[in-house]
Amino acid sequence: MTALTLSTAAAAGLRADAIVVGVAKGAEGPVVAPGAEAVDQAYDGRLAAVLETLGASGAEGEVTKLPAPSGFKAPVVVAVGLGAAPEKDETYTAESLRRAAGSAARALAGSKKAVFALPITDAADAGVIGEGALLGAYSFDTYKNNGKSGRNAKNGKAPLAEVALLGGKPRDKAYKAAVERAVAVTEELNRARDLINMPPNDLNPAAFAALAQTAAKEHGLKAQVLDEKALAKGGYGGILGVGAGSASAPRLVKLSYTHPKADKHLAFVGKGITYDSGGISLKPAGHNETMKCDMSGAAAVFAAVVTAARLGLEVNVTGWLALAENMPSGSATRPGDVLRMYSGKTVEVLNTDAEGRLVLADALWAASEENPDAIVDVATLTGAMMLALGSRTFGIMANDDAFRTAIHEAADEVGEQSWPMPLPEHLRKGMDSPTADIANMGERMGGGLVAGLFLKEFVGEGITWAHLDIAGPAFNEQAPFGYTPKGGTGSAVRTLVRLAELTAEGDLG
Repeated sequence: MTALTLSTAAAAGLRADAIVVGVAKGAEGPVVAPGAEAVDQAYDGRLAAVLETLGASGAEGEVTKLPAPSGFKAPVVVAVGLGAAPEKDETYTAESLRRAAGSAARALAGSKKAVFALPITDAADAGVIGEGALLGAYSFDTYKNNGKSGRNAKNGKAPLAEVALLGGKPRDKAYKAAVERAVAVTEELNRARDLINMPPNDLNPAAFAALAQTAAKEHGLKAQVLDEKALAKGGYGGILGVGAGSASAPRLVKLSYTHPKADKHLAFVGKGITYDSGGISLKPAGHNETMKCDMSGAAAVFAAVVTAARLGLEVNVTGWLALAENMPSGSATRPGDVLRMYSGKTVEVLNTDAEGRLVLADALWAASEENPDAIVDVATLTGAMMLALGSRTFGIMANDDAFRTAIHEAADEVGEQSWPMPLPEHLRKGMDSPTADIANMGERMGGGLVAGLFLKEFVGEGITWAHLDIAGPAFNEQAPFGYTPKGGTGSAVRTLVRLAELTAEGDLG
């Protein structure tokens, strides 16, 4: 993990591989952002002109490298675009700083140390810059080997080893707390990314459960794991039905963080399909290759609960990881089968590729039995949500409009793109079954909303609940951007952590 420190030293005297400065897109060309005054002065105030000559515009994510001025111990200046320059009396947004720091960190792979001289006006800025840098420096090289441990076999470059934030205040409590929070959040978010990127032959339900148990011991959490025998005894027909076709048996993991002074309780429920073939309703060619990411919801919940513990938040948080592998075989659930769920309701399975809602239904009911103040489930649930919102935005559905709005605002605050979605009651009729209480499929149009309505059926009466469909942003198949790598992204981790913080602070109902 990349180290993060605060520094008040002069830019010229710092020993580092590079100094990172911000450049914005002004009305008449690039504009050097605050924080880089000393560097600009060393170029006789002509840094913006030099960058423009080199083709820089200040556009978001743009990275331009140039030799450092005479007298600087760092040999290179890295100018990173912040996007449009703010209006007078305004400052750069947290997300613009976060993304710029991430782009710079990625561009500095292979470096030992970089000094970030980006705009810092307060401790919050230091936190988001640190967060962006640590997320941008992420690399998943576990399965690559060129004889150099921790290095990428393709380019031989290890992630940036150390980030020093210039303009920070190492002895200031607020700055120290911001950095500590950034480290905790990003370390656990990057752990979620590792889990998502792991191949399914190494991360089956039992392996995921074992990793959760190890983390629980490390961070003082209570872990309970239900194996296939316990699931059968308890009547968890949804989880068992989805996992019936796999040689790797399913698991339900409960991770509990409790604070002695807490008077609020949040439950997070994550879909953990460690590989989704579609089951008997097999996915077509070209749709299987990334299905190791179908446990991204469980990874997000896992990371959020551990982060809450590391931050010592004054709120009780329970994480439920519904883990199964969806495979076709002679023992697999068939279209037309009826499953008796943990709640007692029966479900006619019309499509075995609509499996995420089945494992979540059992976990939602188990979470409801503890009567938490709110439940949030997270899942890569439907392709329909990707059609609606694209690949970078997750949908939010809820049985409470105020709660849905609060989640949307929390996501926006931490830089995660989301959008509130409705739960139209008229779509419920499409899931009526002549054989069972409900079918796992309904109308094709509005399929993401239909899935949300299905889940709503398994939330305990009177419990505030929200559903995050992260099918789009959970796995980035395109080129990296900002602090987002290719592959697993850790989508929703920061939103869940912020919800826990707001609840602990008494600002969320």
